[in-house]
Amino acid sequence: MKKHPTPAVRVEPATFRLADLDPDTTAPFAGKQAAEKRLAHLRPRLAELQELLYAEHTRSLLLVFQAMDTGGKDGAIEKLLTGVNPAGVEVASFKAPTSPELDHDFLWRIHARTPQRGHIGVFNRSHYEDVLVVRVHGHISEQECRARYADINAFEDLLARNGTRILKFFLQISLAEQAERLQARLDNPAKRWKFDPNDLKERKLWPQYQAALQDALAATSTAAAPWYVIPANAKWARDLAIMEIVVAALEEMNPQPPAADFDVAAQVIE
Repeated sequence: MKKHPTPAVRVEPATFRLADLDPDTTAPFAGKQAAEKRLAHLRPRLAELQELLYAEHTRSLLLVFQAMDTGGKDGAIEKLLTGVNPAGVEVASFKAPTSPELDHDFLWRIHARTPQRGHIGVFNRSHYEDVLVVRVHGHISEQECRARYADINAFEDLLARNGTRILKFFLQISLAEQAERLQARLDNPAKRWKFDPNDLKERKLWPQYQAALQDALAATSTAAAPWYVIPANAKWARDLAIMEIVVAALEEMNPQPPAADFDVAAQVIE
């Protein structure tokens, strides 16, 4: 498949600066109408590739989604997975660790939710909470955080060596866009359940989160598990950028159905 340009930025540790990315960017996409047409074109191809991955049953694909509050993870995942067979998808959402989870290393609960062979796994928040939230709130030191970066890179390398392709997406919105989305939740009774007053406390720590993100994305974007920063103020551009990357990765994986383990010519259907 011909590679199409997107506004997404692949994180290259030596040159990446989160502050340089404009969350409003939609170029080179021509506009919302053209993007929706392209998305509709790619959706059946994604479903086809997922079916082949499921049939092949030797490799898997892991998609990691991170964002600030209201960043659009739920909507992006919903748009991406529309039309795929749910039997071949595993979605995990990681919240604050439970007491049993805290009695293990921070990656213990994550490893248990990685996708089995033939499946697409989706992490809605992930092990990266353990180098972002805890760092911003001072629960771990900078030295402990860097040790966790090394653990994460080794963990993701282990997954990759065992047949899991990893793509990581950070959905970048602006502080002003977050304010609009929080207000929209507060104003709409049907969406008010999504509003958490603690989000306003976290919002005050925006600069600290941006600094922690800059550090974490640069430290953990590897050849085996690259980070893509998606300008996400425009939801339609966000959705197409993610779809382009996922479909291109599956095309590159080129999953193949297994050969029949029986004599096809001898089968007679009456």
